[in-house]
Amino acid sequence: MNTKPPPTEGAFTDWTTRRWLRAGVSTTLVVLAVLGSLGGWAMWRTTQLTSELVDRRSPALIESMRLEEALVNQETGIRGYGLSGRTEFLQPYTQGERDEKVALGRLRTLVDGDSRARADLAEVEKRAGAWQRLIARPVSSASAQDAVRIAAERADDGKSAFDAMRRTMARQQSHLQSERTAATSELRRAVTLRNWVFAIIAVVILLVAVLVFEGLRRGITAPLSRLSSAAREVAQGRFDRSLAGSGPADLRRLASDVDSMRQRLVEELEFTEASRTLLNEQAEDLKRSNTELEQFAYVASHDLQEPLRKVSSFTQLLQRRYGGQLDDRADQYIAFAVDGANRMQNLINDLLAFSRVGRVHNDHQTVDLEAILDMTLDNLSVTVEETGAEITHDTLPTVVGDKTQLGMLWQNLLSNAIKFRDPERSPHVHISVVREGDEWEFAIGDNGIGIAPEFQEKVFVLFQRLHTKDAYPGTGIGLAMCKKVVEFHGGRIRIDPDYKLGTRVLFTLPVADSAPAAPERKTQP
Repeated sequence: MNTKPPPTEGAFTDWTTRRWLRAGVSTTLVVLAVLGSLGGWAMWRTTQLTSELVDRRSPALIESMRLEEALVNQETGIRGYGLSGRTEFLQPYTQGERDEKVALGRLRTLVDGDSRARADLAEVEKRAGAWQRLIARPVSSASAQDAVRIAAERADDGKSAFDAMRRTMARQQSHLQSERTAATSELRRAVTLRNWVFAIIAVVILLVAVLVFEGLRRGITAPLSRLSSAAREVAQGRFDRSLAGSGPADLRRLASDVDSMRQRLVEELEFTEASRTLLNEQAEDLKRSNTELEQFAYVASHDLQEPLRKVSSFTQLLQRRYGGQLDDRADQYIAFAVDGANRMQNLINDLLAFSRVGRVHNDHQTVDLEAILDMTLDNLSVTVEETGAEITHDTLPTVVGDKTQLGMLWQNLLSNAIKFRDPERSPHVHISVVREGDEWEFAIGDNGIGIAPEFQEKVFVLFQRLHTKDAYPGTGIGLAMCKKVVEFHGGRIRIDPDYKLGTRVLFTLPVADSAPAAPERKTQP
């Protein structure tokens, strides 16, 4: 059977679902990796510029302003002390010196790595040092009178030196401000780039999701949906519906395999239909044949009664009239004829009764098995008395069945239990019953001669005998009739292979809706 997908054109004809998924996942991962790298770089660049702006540029400008403020405070204190000679004016100068040291220490750290900023700072320190040597230190260390004199003498030079320092600081701050502005602009551009990168990543992810969804829909979901719809139509009875596959190669192969299965099912269905038609015809023929056979058995056995009765009557008359008048051989021949006629009559009667099971007696009604057993024991009372048999039983339930057939069942089973007794002991028969689900299980156990395991199935065959007629009389129909009666009532019958004291026959009958509760199993006395 060819299960390959139909040939189609295209470079990707042989691609399976797994291969498509691998290619799609790999491509998606590569795209996401590239976009993730760009996003990571944009985040790193933004973080770097932010750190540069926040940790260096802005603090450097602020510290430069603090340095200028500290120098201005020094100049204010020196000028006040130089004009008035009052020492309280030296407090701003002293505070300015401390602030100057702190600001210079921070600035040196912040401008490390920036040559122009370091040069500006060096120039500021040079100018500040020149002003401090020229006027600040001499005035601050002199007495009040000397301080006033020195300040007056060096006023013009001090002003020129301080103005030069302020111009240097202004230039430094201008440079720091321009660098801060440049860093801010670059940060703004980096943030814009980062936003664009993440926007592109979001769009690409959305596009990839749409492509994946559409690819799954077109490549897997839609072909599977079409295949499922076609399969449902086939399941509903449209076996002529062809299952065409589409999509990846494995889905096309799946559709081809399912279609091959459909074709095989169609072939099997056609064969089954033909076989069913033939079987129905054979069943009708068998039913007609069985009906004719039953009618033949009944008619044959019924019509044979009259000539057989005549043969039996005349042979018995011949025996009574001429018995003892002829020689011994003639008497033996006459006895053989009488015995054969009697056995033939018994056989025909049993065969007639067997043919009536399920055909003549078919009146299902509620049957009390206790009453049936009592009637059977009355029929067997002479045999029971002659053999000294003891028959015990559990409480029997009520079942639904044919009263006549169930009577025949008990008659045959009990008569067999008594007939096949052990000559060394009196027969004892016990009937037990227990409920197993929806069935009654009956057991008729005796202490007779038993049945060998190899014959426990054969005893239910019609005309099957295990002993000669001289040892145990009978026609071999009894257990076959029992099996037919039990199976006609929907039960099963068998010989218990584990029973060793004699023979125990087990059979089941369905539980009637109005049957009493199941009695407990009793131990045989």
